[in-house]
Amino acid sequence: MMANLANSVCLKHSVSLWFPHQSPAAHRSSSIGFRTFRRSYVVSSSSFSNENREFVIVGGGNAAGYAARTFVEHGMADGRLAIVSKEAHAPYERPALTKGYLFPLDKKPARLPGFHTCVGSGGERQTPDWYKENGIEMFYEDPVSNIDIEKQTLTTNSGKLLKYGSLIVATGCTASRLPEKIGGNLPGVHYIRDIADADALISSLEKAKKVVVVGGGYIGMEVAAAAIGWNLDTTIVFPENYLLPRLFTPSLARRYEEFYQQNGVKFLKGASIKNLEAGVDGRVTYVKLDDGSTLEADTVIIGIGAKPAVSPFERVGLESSVGGIQVDGLFRTRVPGIFAVGDVAAFPLKMYDRIARVEHVDHARRSAQHCVKALLSAQTGTYDYLPSFYSRVFEYEGSPRKIWWQFFGDNVGETIEVGNFDPKIATFWIDSGKLKGVLLESGSPEEFQLLPKLARSQPIVDKAKLQNASSVEEALEIAGSSKAAV
Repeated sequence: MMANLANSVCLKHSVSLWFPHQSPAAHRSSSIGFRTFRRSYVVSSSSFSNENREFVIVGGGNAAGYAARTFVEHGMADGRLAIVSKEAHAPYERPALTKGYLFPLDKKPARLPGFHTCVGSGGERQTPDWYKENGIEMFYEDPVSNIDIEKQTLTTNSGKLLKYGSLIVATGCTASRLPEKIGGNLPGVHYIRDIADADALISSLEKAKKVVVVGGGYIGMEVAAAAIGWNLDTTIVFPENYLLPRLFTPSLARRYEEFYQQNGVKFLKGASIKNLEAGVDGRVTYVKLDDGSTLEADTVIIGIGAKPAVSPFERVGLESSVGGIQVDGLFRTRVPGIFAVGDVAAFPLKMYDRIARVEHVDHARRSAQHCVKALLSAQTGTYDYLPSFYSRVFEYEGSPRKIWWQFFGDNVGETIEVGNFDPKIATFWIDSGKLKGVLLESGSPEEFQLLPKLARSQPIVDKAKLQNASSVEEALEIAGSSKAAV
């Protein structure tokens, strides 16, 4: 899913990262030819449940799908690659779960096979048949429960023993949950990480009257927009003073809050949950706040962040500051032959010289592709990621207006806001005279394409000119014509 600055990306914190002392080429050879450097274990090949043992991917989300495509592109998948997933479905574009998948049933909701990877980036739709046709061995609904690093084996929940030569951990995240003792697991309380979660929520929305969304980040904003499409009484509750505070400025947040309110969403800011209460039927009925007030609710969606799904790979090496599995710029962990990509990887953010863990589909795609290319080819360049985030909501049929914003770069320094949200608005982050980040709402394709160029080149901008720009278009032209920083 998407990820978000509020809940996952510790972009503003720098910590040291372990780097291997050997050269990339040396590490790569020990990754691909891992077995030649290890003690041999006499185990009958019939003891293993997988026929494809050279490469194994653990995880069935975006990163797994894009990694699989890269193996296929290099001619290294057929008979060599296995994917082990807790999902019942082939990898799909997870952001759809809080967007098009939640559209009302009469407003053309997204459904599989429509959003299997890699359609989100304009690639081929990789249905289950695609994996069969490319000789990729799939293990569905059977998550890995144990790893034996010395023997290079994995054990799944069902007891299968899998052998690997090189291993890519792409387990993503799990939703942060409210404790069971305060009602976090009551019927009618929902978390969204996979299709089963989204299906359960849709089942509740079909019967719902009063919806409470807990959390004012990406998940909260997107689910609330979907609930309004169902014509439901919807309230967002969050402890901060405004929406998405790790990215939005107070002024920008106010624009979105006003739009949501115009569409019927109510806000309770600065509010924390004390507990959720059940009715006589056992389903959630009330949301009780710390101040003693209560909200009626027959459906509650919790969107309070996510945690990297590191288990059972803790021994591979964890990063203590931003969480996740510690990797270098080629996504190699401390253990030769084991890699980690996507949401679960804590990697060096090269252009900002710090460590980050990014929960976002763009990073899931790019990190998976970079890792596999480094593993299979002579690529030695380190990952050079430009942070980007986006959201698209109110896109269902009949919506009075569609919302679509994109952000690129780093949200540090002072901000300049241009535009009136009718429909465009842009926010520029400037630090030491350099343009560090930019967010644009309702831009044209050409304007959206300009954003990453600006964020990467970090031009020196004339703040007075930018502040006096009469339109978003003029502001982007000023930024685009500014001299890039040396």
